[in-house]
Amino acid sequence: MSFISSLIESIISIIGDLGYLGIVLGMLIESSFIPFPSEVVLPPAGVLISRGEMSFTLVLLASIIGSLAGAYINYFLGLHFGRRIINKLVSKYGKFLFLKNETLNKADNYFKIHGSITTFTGRLIPAIRQLISIPAGFAKMPLGKFTLYTTLGSGIWSAILIYVGILYGNNKDKVDSMLSSITLWTIIILVIILAIYIYKKKKK
Repeated sequence: MSFISSLIESIISIIGDLGYLGIVLGMLIESSFIPFPSEVVLPPAGVLISRGEMSFTLVLLASIIGSLAGAYINYFLGLHFGRRIINKLVSKYGKFLFLKNETLNKADNYFKIHGSITTFTGRLIPAIRQLISIPAGFAKMPLGKFTLYTTLGSGIWSAILIYVGILYGNNKDKVDSMLSSITLWTIIILVIILAIYIYKKKKK
């Protein structure tokens, strides 16, 4: 067995031992400010589903619960602490960063108008999905809306990763190739969605 295959089996074994709680914890970490890829958690869970050791529905539910919990951490940090700190930094050092409080206010207004589509699409883009909750907190996005669009975005992304694990199992090269293709097509589709959204907004 190669090192990669052995590593994958180790991850699968850990997730199998921890069960659904392990998926919740893994996705909580992934969705908070700690850099931890969901690709480490969900495709191995997909392998366990293909072996009949886990349920697709319960894995998806656990991943959404974990993603929401992690997103809430970032949201409430942004809501209660982040903006206060940033305002102080901008007041002191804004001229060096070419930032003004007016710029922050414009960002707030943007998020109030376009927060729903931004939160949804942001949850589907690598490296952005962990951070998108922070500006939502800055802009005091309604918690109900934030929860809805975070759930939709996280659910779609989680379902894709789980399904990749079910399809390709232990073949890491195929998993990596498939995820690269999915990420590319996801970004293309999101660009089209955003273009339609912007067009409709401008038309109004």
